[in-house]
Amino acid sequence: MLELRNVSFEVPKENGAKEIIRDISLTIEEHKFVVITGPNGGGKSTLAKLIAGIEKPTSGQIFFNGEDITEKSITERANMGISFAFQQPVRFKGIQVLDLIRMAANKNLSAADACEYLSEVGLCAKDYINREVNASLSGGELKRIEIATVLARGTKLSVFDEPEAGIDLWSFQNLIQVFEHMQKKNTDGSILIISHQERILNIADEIVVIANGQISKKGPKDEILPQLLGTTSAVDMCSKFTQGGTQ
Repeated sequence: MLELRNVSFEVPKENGAKEIIRDISLTIEEHKFVVITGPNGGGKSTLAKLIAGIEKPTSGQIFFNGEDITEKSITERANMGISFAFQQPVRFKGIQVLDLIRMAANKNLSAADACEYLSEVGLCAKDYINREVNASLSGGELKRIEIATVLARGTKLSVFDEPEAGIDLWSFQNLIQVFEHMQKKNTDGSILIISHQERILNIADEIVVIANGQISKKGPKDEILPQLLGTTSAVDMCSKFTQGGTQ
């Protein structure tokens, strides 16, 4: 279980400081699929980075399975079972997909075992297992390979920061199928996704809405999603959420 207690985060500016996250308290229960959404610039991605340890809160505490991890590094949190997937996956020139999955699993998997993780994310294993993780892979392929590494790690909390960013419609449709599959198999951990896409919101157990650095809504999908959609279409909602810059 992940728990944030009165977490705030600010960045220095010439005339003082800008508060990005404002006194957020939030609990992510075990075995839950949670989507955090809201307008760009509202603090969603910053919150994900605070959870992963990329950023440290200005005030407040973060607990994971009852342990205070506020001051723990990214590596320490990863060893405790927290995974983080970036908006734009990192490319590793000279490293093959097989090597990347082995590093994620922290053991010398056979090629056949590694292929099972690729199959789970909808990739034909024989076409990818020996490829380099470089510019020859599309954004959608990289996203799914990154998810395969998360599956190989078997983490207790998997955090995805806007996984739909930078991929085409075809890849996005495949990505939704991967998350649906992960949700059905999610017996050993929790999934937390930062997204404004209705199709991702629609497969969540719970939705958290963040605006202006604070939680404005939180609850089961069946309660929150209709409030977000209201009388407007999903396209209107996503258009509203994508205005402005990201934080």
